[in-house]
Amino acid sequence: MRKAFKYRIYLTNGQQRILERQLEECRFVYNQMIESRKTAHELSMPLGLYDTINMLPILKAERPTLKLVHSMVLQNVCVRVHLAFQAFFRRVKAGAEEVGFPRFKGVGRYDSITFPHYGNGVDVRNHRLIVNRLGDVRVVWHRPIDGTPKTVTFTRSRTKKWYVSFSCEVESQHLEPTSETVGIDMGLTTFATFSDMSDDSENPRFYRRDEADLARVQRAKHQAKESQNWNQHRRRTKALAHIHARIANRRSDFAHKESRKLVNRYQVIAFEALEPQKMGKRSTSGMRKSIMDVAWSQFISMTISKAEEAGRMVVLVNPKNTTKMCSQCGKLVSKERSERLHMCPHCGLVLGRDKNAAINILARGRDQLRQ
Repeated sequence: MRKAFKYRIYLTNGQQRILERQLEECRFVYNQMIESRKTAHELSMPLGLYDTINMLPILKAERPTLKLVHSMVLQNVCVRVHLAFQAFFRRVKAGAEEVGFPRFKGVGRYDSITFPHYGNGVDVRNHRLIVNRLGDVRVVWHRPIDGTPKTVTFTRSRTKKWYVSFSCEVESQHLEPTSETVGIDMGLTTFATFSDMSDDSENPRFYRRDEADLARVQRAKHQAKESQNWNQHRRRTKALAHIHARIANRRSDFAHKESRKLVNRYQVIAFEALEPQKMGKRSTSGMRKSIMDVAWSQFISMTISKAEEAGRMVVLVNPKNTTKMCSQCGKLVSKERSERLHMCPHCGLVLGRDKNAAINILARGRDQLRQ
């Protein structure tokens, strides 16, 4: 299986200039390939991945600065364009409401480059990262790299910090099997409610906690723009990006820790197959913010990846009527959103609505596994 290892890197001024120039060259190639694929599509002339790769020598002859970028990195740009068009055609075929035609990248909007073959252009020797045209790059090795590195990606964050990610082939390290299973109801009042007697996981509300800071910096940014004080406007923009990055980092750290606890304890974990984007569109503005802040999809995807490595199982079930259905008699009991208790008039069961839903999710998960 594949596993990613991400590290912070610190570039010299010269290395940063070279890498930023390479990003811009890759952006140019990306836009050229988008244009070529778009024109070919309009003319009903198929243009595949290898056709675009074969165009690279022609582009290099017209634009000598492309020679600053490793050839395998430029080929990976073509792969990215190919995957973007594949996803577009897949959405069209599925009849999706928003198909999203691949878009051109604006200046400063191309933020990563990938060396698709470790050892060809990038290598680690004696705990030193050696990169083509950059030389020795300083890395914070906060943990060792496991497995066999396959690809290496350099990324520039919104706050202009730089990272390197190694995608490695690793052996699965299964945990000791356990008999414990759990159904989990994801919510806004509580982050996660468990079907067993475990304590509920409280919603940390990272965005809401920093919303006042965001509003303050946003106002100052707007005032600086109105007064045409562009230096102050840039500083406020940078401060805003730092706050958003801080929120994202806290949310990611929370999801990693909570998903690890689940995988360490339970053999089978059942979630609802939620669609937060669609739920957000149907909600009011305030609830939309809360749904995006809680990041259910991120948490579930982290749990799935950890479970795969640990030999656990994650089941996604149909969420229809998990809240209405009585977990004891199976009858549907309608509730208002504000009602926090499930009180069944048929069998007399009184239970927290989220706990009732979690029990139903686990039952559906077991049924799905039996089928």
